[in-house]
Amino acid sequence: MSSTLRLCLHSSIVKRITPSFASSRWNSTKASSEDAPKKITTHYTIYPRDKDERWKDVNMERYAEEYDVAIRFFLFYLNLYILLNYSVPGLSAAIRLRQLAKEQNKEIRVCLVEKGSTIGAHTLSGACIESRALDELIPDWKEKGAPLDTPVTKDRFYYLTKTSAIPIPVIKGLPMYNHGNYLVRLGKVTAWLGEQAEAAGVEMYPATAASEILYHEDGSVKGVATNDVGIAKDGSPKDSFARGMELHAKCTIFAEGCHGHLAKQLFKKFDLRKNCAPQTYGIGLKEIWEVDKSKHEPGLIIHTAGWPMDTHTYGGSFMYHILDNGQPLVQVGYVVALDYENPYLNPYQEFQRFKNHPKIRPVFENGKRIAYGARALNEGGYQAIPQLSFPGGCLVGCSPGFLNVPKIKGTHTAMKSAMIA
Repeated sequence: MSSTLRLCLHSSIVKRITPSFASSRWNSTKASSEDAPKKITTHYTIYPRDKDERWKDVNMERYAEEYDVAIRFFLFYLNLYILLNYSVPGLSAAIRLRQLAKEQNKEIRVCLVEKGSTIGAHTLSGACIESRALDELIPDWKEKGAPLDTPVTKDRFYYLTKTSAIPIPVIKGLPMYNHGNYLVRLGKVTAWLGEQAEAAGVEMYPATAASEILYHEDGSVKGVATNDVGIAKDGSPKDSFARGMELHAKCTIFAEGCHGHLAKQLFKKFDLRKNCAPQTYGIGLKEIWEVDKSKHEPGLIIHTAGWPMDTHTYGGSFMYHILDNGQPLVQVGYVVALDYENPYLNPYQEFQRFKNHPKIRPVFENGKRIAYGARALNEGGYQAIPQLSFPGGCLVGCSPGFLNVPKIKGTHTAMKSAMIA
């Protein structure tokens, strides 16, 4: 081929595949405002309001809840405890504080701030729980109607291949031995604990997110500020704009759950992870199915390992048969460690593959999925628990990571951490 012909062909190809920069949206001199990159976020921490003309005439003063009475209570002078949020450990801490105050004939104010619209609205777990912490916190929980309605009756573990399920004995004494535990819907347990906390005198603020940590001049935690409301999508104030309020306390307890946005700030500010191993995480996907009564075995637990994960990826499943007001339900979930190496792995799709295994699929045939969700999990174990206290507050529950990995349980340890905080 002659050099002239090659040059002509090259020019023709370039013309076809190269955009005209005169009309291209990447041409900064010609691009219109409509072609400008969109803001990924309009949050005030990224685009400060004091530099935004739309906010210059808006009253940004916050109402601050102040407390004048200081009461000696254990090692703290307390006028208010703030707990974040309506999680099981947060509620456990609130109830325990009120119990201790009553025992010592003291009066303290305890408030909980929760972003969910109702108590338990943002709670998602398996869940198979040990009742040890609840036995200690509320010994008469059965008489008070706690929704722990399904005791474990059978405990099975399988190693899955693509077409078969190899049974592995679950012997008494092993961490995963579950007899004596209860299968629950943890959102309902959380709602019930909320009722107990309210009866004990805890002040509750649902549908209120704690958006900012407040500090004293010496750097210690002063409390939290709640979220502003009435902000448009473009970051401008609406006519309905209302500033959040400040809640001040001598001790603020953070029970945000795994990877909470405020806890992450505390880790960095107070260097709480300097003496522990790095935390590792997993993602848990869960569905609740209403199944045929002939396939339902109340109290049955099934855990699996192996397929569909490969030998380089940590993951496994759970399947819990519960009765909820007579309704035959199966809670099924799949957990995948977030350190997987395969960039094409999709945890949700692996969950769906798992449900189609010959051992699993028959349970859900002719059934109906009624709920689903997902959440992050701390999987670092004991060695990844950070320093729990800092000036003005502490961390409890899944914020620091109290999941007992060998047991695949964290509710009772999260509750206990809050009760002794």
